[in-house]
Amino acid sequence: MDPDDHVCLCFRVSLRKVRTFLNREDPPVASRLADCLGAGTGCQWCVPFLRKLHAMKQAGETIDLPISPESYAARRATYRQTGTRSETTSGDDDLLE
Repeated sequence: MDPDDHVCLCFRVSLRKVRTFLNREDPPVASRLADCLGAGTGCQWCVPFLRKLHAMKQAGETIDLPISPESYAARRATYRQTGTRSETTSGDDDLLE
C-alpha cells in the first residue's frame, strides 16, 4: 500500500495520515487511532488493519500494509456485502498475523 492510499475508506484516512498520527501521538492503545480523523469508526472494516499498524509501531517495525489498494478495496466490498471478513487471500496470508 502506498502512503497516500486509504486505510479507512469511510473517512478517507490515508496510510500516511495513520503513520504520522502513530509517530506523533504514540497512542498507548490501538483504539486511539479513532482520534486520527475518525479512522475505524465507520463500517469498521479497517479496525483489524489499524490494530496491526499500531502493533507494528509498538514493536518498532516499519508501519506498512503489504496489500494493493485494489485488493484492499475489493475485500472491503465483500465485507460490506456479506458482513464477514476474509482475512486472507492469496498473497496476503500473513497480512494480519
